[in-house]
Amino acid sequence: MFSRLTLACLLLLILSAPAFAGDEVPAWLQQAAATTAPAYDKDVPAVVLLSDQNVSVGEDGRVVTTRNYAVRILLREGREFAMAKEIYQTDTGKVRDMRAWLIRSAGAVKRYGKDEILDIALSTDDVYNEYRAKAIFARDEADAGSVFGYQIVSEDRSIFSQFEWDFQERIPSLLSRFTLTLPNGWRSTSVTFNHEKVEPKVDGSTYTWELRDSAPIVPEPMSPPVSTLAPRVAVSYFPAQGAPNSTVKTFADWAEVASWMSELEDPQVTVNDTLAAKARELTANAKTDLEKIQTIGRYVQGVKYISIQIGLGRGGGYRPHTATEVFAKSYGDCKDKANLMRAMLKVVGITSYPVSIYSGDPDYVRTEWPSPQQFNHCIVAIKVSGETSGQTLIEHPQLGKLLIFDPTAEETPVGDLPSYLQGSLALIDSKASDALIKMPVTSPDSNLLDRQIDASLDGSGTLSATLRENANGQWASAYRREFRDESRSDYVKRIEGWITAGATAATVSKVEPNDDHSSNRFDLNIDFVAPRYGQLMQDRLLVFKPAIVSRRESVPLAAVKRKQPVVLKSSAYSEIVRVKLPAGFDVDEMPDPVKMDTAFGSYATTYEVKDGQLVFTRKLSQKAATIPADQYASVRSFFEKIRAAEQAPVVLTRK
Repeated sequence: MFSRLTLACLLLLILSAPAFAGDEVPAWLQQAAATTAPAYDKDVPAVVLLSDQNVSVGEDGRVVTTRNYAVRILLREGREFAMAKEIYQTDTGKVRDMRAWLIRSAGAVKRYGKDEILDIALSTDDVYNEYRAKAIFARDEADAGSVFGYQIVSEDRSIFSQFEWDFQERIPSLLSRFTLTLPNGWRSTSVTFNHEKVEPKVDGSTYTWELRDSAPIVPEPMSPPVSTLAPRVAVSYFPAQGAPNSTVKTFADWAEVASWMSELEDPQVTVNDTLAAKARELTANAKTDLEKIQTIGRYVQGVKYISIQIGLGRGGGYRPHTATEVFAKSYGDCKDKANLMRAMLKVVGITSYPVSIYSGDPDYVRTEWPSPQQFNHCIVAIKVSGETSGQTLIEHPQLGKLLIFDPTAEETPVGDLPSYLQGSLALIDSKASDALIKMPVTSPDSNLLDRQIDASLDGSGTLSATLRENANGQWASAYRREFRDESRSDYVKRIEGWITAGATAATVSKVEPNDDHSSNRFDLNIDFVAPRYGQLMQDRLLVFKPAIVSRRESVPLAAVKRKQPVVLKSSAYSEIVRVKLPAGFDVDEMPDPVKMDTAFGSYATTYEVKDGQLVFTRKLSQKAATIPADQYASVRSFFEKIRAAEQAPVVLTRK
């Protein structure tokens, strides 16, 4: 589907302020630059002094947006914030004015005007695109202590009656303000997310939402995305009853959103003889509907993904191209690919529906604000029989049993769903749909990484090993993506880096991947030799760790305190290590076995010596969960004990 960034930037329409004379630094920027910010931690790169957006809506749908923005650079790394950017539609919008200033720490001022403005395409992937951006970049000239500010005035026409305003990004913000001015008699409502409700100040038909002194959102391992943490406000406005010439689209509930979306999407499910013939060819050997779905799904995933956005402000950005056009050109964006799959399924007698969803943050979409603008991605829901079973099925109250599938995620076949979509609230775009529905979450066992290591250790401590991994579910998707996205040499280097992180100075002689996409399995076979893996002490003791190579997803929860929740994904891990012990040595010490069970996961290790072999096992099962920050100690303790168990050595003694 259209990029949320594109749509959000269109509707947030960066920047504001009154007209100013010549190139003088305007009063609002002088005032912002004089503001004293609190002392922050040493790694905070910048602080927003002012983010002030004014939106004026006309009865004819014309929107004029002005924004003032000022940021103080605190560290060299903060120079990336010295940038002004405004997205516009070439056919309905324009940037009226754009200026910027860089106030250096010593007081000198550099002004940026027409000569420094770049007009750029939004994406190099776009074949054609009615959206462009004007930008000013000052990052190469900014330094710590300088203040960068800009002012932009733009206009556009939109069918939508909704805006979103992010009060901050990850960096702190001293003053963030959004002002909406409506025609007389019109009204506005709002919902606040990730913060206690911010009530607007109302002056006639002007509404102002303001938030001051927002603290930095410190990056923490395994924390939710910033979009779940940063405060934002969702604003809707409604024309006066009987307002003349009003073309804006309003949504009272999710049923209206679903109906509107289906009216845009359903007519695009077009079929011609060529497309129909291809669908029948693909499914000629399929014995069941599920096999037909799998075959068509794999084909559509192979269609080249290219983002094409046309007429977004008029609703066209939500409307896919016709299926026949996408099939003929063999490229399209997510909604185009979903639509093509629907058309092919229709040919073979299978009903399906588009699904509007947010990709990248399962907690982003909220029920309180019925709006298509909460979505940035499109997938499909396929009607299946009651006998169909699997991990990615939902029961819809009106539409029955549905199989959820993402035709854009090439690495994730039918029967699975990318982890970044699992558990999300999404909307089935059908006139029979009246509410958001939660997407499925696959079980830990369906995301199993099974590892077997057969090794031998000689009297000098040299370890020779063969490693075999069988990755399933989202593990397989991750391995598949890694293998697909890198050259062979880079892929081998990555594997070697992982092996040598656990077995220092190891030499890898074989890296043999095998991808079984249809069953969502990825196998990896590796041979390696690690000299001096076992540490020989006083020519009598030989010490080594039976956890030879690390789990590639090891959890970095080392901090004592935490501000944000911990997000865990559904996964399972199982390993058996068999080490043939060197002749002339016996086991002197072995670690105690570990067994832990918690609400969010379980972990166990065992050790056994049998027929001259040490057999070590470890198993981890982790549920999808978001653990509140006040329960962080229990999560940290769980993974600390895992790390300790996996560092525990075995001691051999010479007979």
